[in-house]
Amino acid sequence: MTNKLPVSPRLSNEDLKPDTEQKWGWYSIFAFWMSDVHSVGGYVFAASLFALGLNGIQVFISLLVGISIVLVFANLMGKPGQKAGAPFPVIARMSFGVFGANIPAVIRGLIAVVWYGIQTFLASSSFIILLLYFFPGMETLADDSFLDLSYLGWIGFTAMWIIQGIVFMFGMDMIRKVIDWSGPAIYVAMFALCIYMVNLAGWDNISFTLGDASLSGMDAFVQMFIAIALVAGYFAGPTLNFSDFSRYCGSYKQLKFGNLLGLPFNFILFSVFSVVIVSASIPVFGEMITDPVETVRRLDSGMITVLGAMTFIFATVGINIVANFVAPAFDFSNVSPQKISFKAGGFIAAFGSVLLMPWNLFNNPEVIHYTVDVLAAMIGPLYGIIIVDYFFIKKGKIDIDSLYTESDKGIYWYDNGINKKSVYALVIAGIVAIFCSFVFTALANYALFIGGFTAAFLYRYMMEPERLALHGLDLAKQS
Repeated sequence: MTNKLPVSPRLSNEDLKPDTEQKWGWYSIFAFWMSDVHSVGGYVFAASLFALGLNGIQVFISLLVGISIVLVFANLMGKPGQKAGAPFPVIARMSFGVFGANIPAVIRGLIAVVWYGIQTFLASSSFIILLLYFFPGMETLADDSFLDLSYLGWIGFTAMWIIQGIVFMFGMDMIRKVIDWSGPAIYVAMFALCIYMVNLAGWDNISFTLGDASLSGMDAFVQMFIAIALVAGYFAGPTLNFSDFSRYCGSYKQLKFGNLLGLPFNFILFSVFSVVIVSASIPVFGEMITDPVETVRRLDSGMITVLGAMTFIFATVGINIVANFVAPAFDFSNVSPQKISFKAGGFIAAFGSVLLMPWNLFNNPEVIHYTVDVLAAMIGPLYGIIIVDYFFIKKGKIDIDSLYTESDKGIYWYDNGINKKSVYALVIAGIVAIFCSFVFTALANYALFIGGFTAAFLYRYMMEPERLALHGLDLAKQS
């Protein structure tokens, strides 16, 4: 940063200021998406799409279109972060104001807290399989419980909570090393599990159509559109705060190449592995098992059980750190930079996730549904506002000094540090998206897009005077 405008301690610390080294290449971005895709949730999600009643070709078309939409948004949301070297909450200051950016930061942070706890709970299930394999006598600890979680469950959850915390304590360099190695290792293990299951089931018994019903015509198109929307929604969180990672990338060209390999190629390949294993579970176990942890638990091979359990531990830890630890670390640090560091922000999220008692959330799908739907309805508008602001209002230009100053000469100061127009657009579009989710329930799967396009239109309209003023300023500089 230059010293043209005074840097405010209320807006900056070592974690939030621009990263000047930008040592990440395309592989680290590719590995980031591998960590985000490779999880128990991703496995179940892929299998669920194949059970919608579509044939294999229809599902793969839906997957390709959906993940291509995610690719476009990843490139768009990652560009300002890569250019400025700044994380998501700092980039959000461009459209929401230097203090108004706390609104999108807190929204994203709360989503991460909810899912951090749920993913840690999912990872603990795999850890418990390992414990019982080596120490079968510990099964008696499952008989008693505390706060609705068995003692054995507490051991597994606490162990995974501590393991993730240790990785996070070493900072972004350690996180990068973990995601660089975990993704490929998970592919090796998934390939081994896939071959083992196919060998047990027989290749003739493998099908890429898992649903009982077979849809065609308009019914098939409707389900394909739903599948496309579900894919986009599944990646909405990590794509929104992608600047938290793109800020470390050396060039936008490498960023786009890493996204290309990490999203369409990686997601479809992982989906194929997942569906083959799920399809093989039908002849092997006599029923379709969509939970990979349960699949591993039922196998009678000690080596495969251990390998499978460790695979899903690493997979879930990877996505949890990437999607649900780093995001709130920056988001909560942005609220009070001098009091909350990157690490402190992450541990606020980690402790908050325990207080939510995620095992109860996970066992109550209705609560998860309403919680996630409301928060997701607010994510779409954030996309619309931030993308329109950067590409259409600011024309891709960033004033780094203005991101970190309380001076009223900073272009992101707006009205006492808050751009009220972005707040209005967020609230109105969020209400529209929530209304569609809970009243016109047929539109619930499209809330992300409804909120996003509504906010984009409103924000573009309300910011027209600012756009013209910036355009006039550019013309004045050129003359």
